[in-house]
Amino acid sequence: MAASPAPDQGDLMTIDQLAERTGITVRNIRFYAGRGLLPPPQLRGRTGLYGEDHLARLELVSELSALGFTLSAIETHLERLPSTAGAAELALQRALLTPWVPEQIEEIDRSELNRRAGRTLTPDDVTTLAELGAVTVLDDGRIRLHGTSTLSTALAVLDSALPPEVWRQAHELIEQHTTALAEDLMKWFQDEVLQPYRDRGRPAEERKQLAATLSQLKPVTMRGVVTAFGRAVNRTIRERIG
Repeated sequence: MAASPAPDQGDLMTIDQLAERTGITVRNIRFYAGRGLLPPPQLRGRTGLYGEDHLARLELVSELSALGFTLSAIETHLERLPSTAGAAELALQRALLTPWVPEQIEEIDRSELNRRAGRTLTPDDVTTLAELGAVTVLDDGRIRLHGTSTLSTALAVLDSALPPEVWRQAHELIEQHTTALAEDLMKWFQDEVLQPYRDRGRPAEERKQLAATLSQLKPVTMRGVVTAFGRAVNRTIRERIG
């Protein structure tokens, strides 16, 4: 991907300072630059200097990486952005991609999973945990854990009096309907918010406001979903009793 040199951005950083700001090693920053994920730095003598646009682009790369995107997918996504995209445009991209709920994904081995479970899990137990969305069994046998609270909930299911199959069916119902809801919400946001912004030519003065609006939308939507679901269950109970 061809990247244009960055304009003068005022406060500039050396690559060491950029690494400190982002938490990304100097080696990885140079690697990303070599792949065209960063525009060239400004040169002051023999020293390369980096600005806010470089910082924003690296933060976006980190966000995409945390979401599980491969390096090739990250390159493809950044290729869709204008080479002149500045910090505000990249900040908006981050706001659009930031997970709505932190998942705290980590990879562990089976012995560590047993330690966290407080007992030795059978293969059937691990299969049930996977079907409940608490873990993913990787090809090399390691375990991708989708958050400690999710694991605790799934372990409680294993210890409950109801058969695992009943819980699996309930999990499938939840997945089915929440996936449909997420798709509908994303389409609504695309049609009613993002597309009008693009039709107006992506005005720079709206970028920060749009990013802030999205940040506010996430918690409001999450609370709304929980509240609406609770009310729907209450309504269903009343109707069944009635």
